[in-house]
Amino acid sequence: MDRKISLTGIKPTGNLHIGNYFGAIKPALELSKTYDARYFIADYHALNSMKEPAGLHASIREVAAGWLAGGLDPERVIFYRQSSIPEVFELTTMIMAFTAKGLMNRAHAYKASVAENNEKGDDPDAGINMGLFTYPVLMAADIILFDSDVVPVGKDQVQHIEMAQDIAQAVNANYKQQVLKVPQAVTSEDTAVVPGLDGRKMSKSYGNTVPLFAPENQLHKCIMRIVTNSQGVEAPKDPDSSQIFLLYRLFASQEEQAALAARYRAGGMGWGEAKEELFRVVNRELGPIRERFNAIISDPEGLDRILAAGAEKARPIAAGVVKRFRKAAGID
Repeated sequence: MDRKISLTGIKPTGNLHIGNYFGAIKPALELSKTYDARYFIADYHALNSMKEPAGLHASIREVAAGWLAGGLDPERVIFYRQSSIPEVFELTTMIMAFTAKGLMNRAHAYKASVAENNEKGDDPDAGINMGLFTYPVLMAADIILFDSDVVPVGKDQVQHIEMAQDIAQAVNANYKQQVLKVPQAVTSEDTAVVPGLDGRKMSKSYGNTVPLFAPENQLHKCIMRIVTNSQGVEAPKDPDSSQIFLLYRLFASQEEQAALAARYRAGGMGWGEAKEELFRVVNRELGPIRERFNAIISDPEGLDRILAAGAEKARPIAAGVVKRFRKAAGID
């Protein structure tokens, strides 16, 4: 029996950090163990916010290299750039004819932008381009084009999958047959929430991240900047309320966690020593990943070949779905 298909879109925002690694990369790659997994770099989506060509070019390659370094195996999965699949844009045009404008009006990103404009007293649509407004349609095309059964997303992205369902169902209802597969969202309750340097969730918008591929000396400096309280060396400390320990748990073995937790509670260990122990286990895991990343990113032609090979595997699948839709629509 064929395995079900999962699809993961990766927006090329660059500067990957350990929050991305534990919150997105590792969980998404786990799917390849049980699904026929496809992963794509959503470079056309990035155009909505990234208009500087050199920056976008670099981000596409950095994110692609980051996922490969993090464990994505292009021999076992399909890994491609969205822009390499022209059928994405053909399908986008086709499903536009089945997408209600009112559905787009309810999209979270569009509504948030309108609300922000209203608060400032601006025209409701000031600064909003059609790329942002129709973002859910392009995302639906990304998903539907590969007969995806499941799409792993955070809870804030579930609406996009629901919109893809609505669009696919509208097409199928019109032609009274299953022209397009209706995808399902998959969310995980146990996806790691990675604390940042200041204790808040690690996020580039907060400026509190630990870069995934920072050189060893920069990684050390970054970890030593973690904010702590004023407890002295001799004071017992609660490991469960320390972001140092919460980060440590992501990288350390059960035995290491138990030993360090005992030292926290016993007292006699300062925050500086705890940070050094955190650095040791972080660098132990990230060191090999950093080496793989540096090797991949230093060979841009090799990276492009990997993505091109993925596109070659992806395009026949995409062409089959478009052909099916064209036949149903009477334009084959």
